[in-house]
Amino acid sequence: METAKALRHLLSAERWRRASGGALQARARSALVPGVSQVDNKSDFLGNKPHRRHPGILQLPRVQLPQSLMHAAQILLLKDPIPNVEKQVQALTNYLWSRHLPVESEELQQRAVDLEKKILENADSSLTEEKLRGAVLSALRKTTYHWQELSYNEGLSLVYMAARMDGGFAAIMRAFHEIQTRIPEFQPQTLMDFGSGTGSVTWAAHSTWGQSLREYVCVDSSAAMLDLAEKLLKGGSESGEPCVPGVFFRQFLPVSPKVQFDVVVSAFSLSELPSRAHRTEIVQTLWRKTNRFLILLENGTKAGHRLLMDARDLVLKGKEKCLLDPRPGFVFAPCPHELPCPQLTASKPLACSFAQAYHPIPFSWNKKPKEEKFSMVILARGSPEKAHRWPRITQPVLKRPRHVHCHLCCPDGQGQHAVITARKHGRDLYRCARVSSWGDLLPVITPSSTQDTSGS
Repeated sequence: METAKALRHLLSAERWRRASGGALQARARSALVPGVSQVDNKSDFLGNKPHRRHPGILQLPRVQLPQSLMHAAQILLLKDPIPNVEKQVQALTNYLWSRHLPVESEELQQRAVDLEKKILENADSSLTEEKLRGAVLSALRKTTYHWQELSYNEGLSLVYMAARMDGGFAAIMRAFHEIQTRIPEFQPQTLMDFGSGTGSVTWAAHSTWGQSLREYVCVDSSAAMLDLAEKLLKGGSESGEPCVPGVFFRQFLPVSPKVQFDVVVSAFSLSELPSRAHRTEIVQTLWRKTNRFLILLENGTKAGHRLLMDARDLVLKGKEKCLLDPRPGFVFAPCPHELPCPQLTASKPLACSFAQAYHPIPFSWNKKPKEEKFSMVILARGSPEKAHRWPRITQPVLKRPRHVHCHLCCPDGQGQHAVITARKHGRDLYRCARVSSWGDLLPVITPSSTQDTSGS
């Protein structure tokens, strides 16, 4: 009996030691995050709203394609059945997700030079120039990613529709929701979609701003994809009235430099371009066409995120060159700053990505709810002072007893792991953090913004 009591005592003491140690660690981590020590109470950021509806909440409930679009997609797949469609859909999904950017010619040349030096170091005197060239080419083929341009014919367009239309729609809806929530008075009249594919952007824009949009310009180099998008608009047939009025299809971007659109979108299309030079040219053109917002989306991978950061920097650094529209550009979302991305400058670079839940098109193999993981950047013309400069939550929020873990991208360009407690940071911020999610803004002022405010 005495032994059992002693054992229980030791176990309870050990549990207490672990618990107190964990609490001390949490407080230590919390103390290392001075950037989240003050809520912007001066502006009464909550107003009369409950914490679960604080102004940084940007969550979008699980989305679903419009019924008419889902029905049209099902009709088209029944009209032209694809052999082993489920396998083809999965193969295309995997291929698009794992795709890397094409290797640039300068990088390829440098790799060839390095391989040649390495081969010569270990070669004997019998190695001829012809054999050396062959060895270098062989090594390059084995170590270089072979990027290939996808040619969307009628069959591949249908597979893409079945594989990607619903997930792409979900990501676009999340981007539009960000603008609509933060600037509810914004009522765009014109939209251009570069790399429009199946037309998901048009449907998402119509669902968001259908009462004000009067012109949608869909640009895609694939005639088969444009034809498919038009059929989807007409309920799965080649005749009939389109569900969304004012939609125009083109294979090339508008030529006139004076033509601008309130919203310009490129969703999962920049990664389809064959080189950095092509991407640079297209991004510059899209920005010139932008009157208010330029929305760029890609897969939530390192390659997709890096591509978007290159596009972001290109617009921000080249803003003085846009003669027809000299208004400066700034990052509306997700970054609360125009500084280098802390995810890319970290010792182990990570992709800045977000997730949106959605209901897939109910094909026989496709009935469970899913999540679309994507990266985005929304660039806007105007002044960044009008935008929220609150920290962005960049990873899933971890809720623990009496404390919350939040990974934040802050207005000073730094990434922070904040451990927020009611005792240290105040009841309001703690409760706001507990109800916030990945992708939301946390209504807090950091030391840098406090200094800026006091100095102004």
